[in-house]
Amino acid sequence: MIKEENNNTFDWVYYVLGLFFGILTAAIISGSFGWSILGGVIGFIFGAVFLNGIVKGRQY
Repeated sequence: MIKEENNNTFDWVYYVLGLFFGILTAAIISGSFGWSILGGVIGFIFGAVFLNGIVKGRQY
């Protein structure tokens, strides 16, 4: 029997969390739909930076 390793990647979690909390923060601060979209984009970018800068190469 061959031992299979779990190669599932959970990178999408960082993107979704950045997007969600970016939208949430912008909506609470401004209360506007347009700023919420911008906050989501900025949150998505911060999620990508966090994933590629801090978490890159770590083993789960």
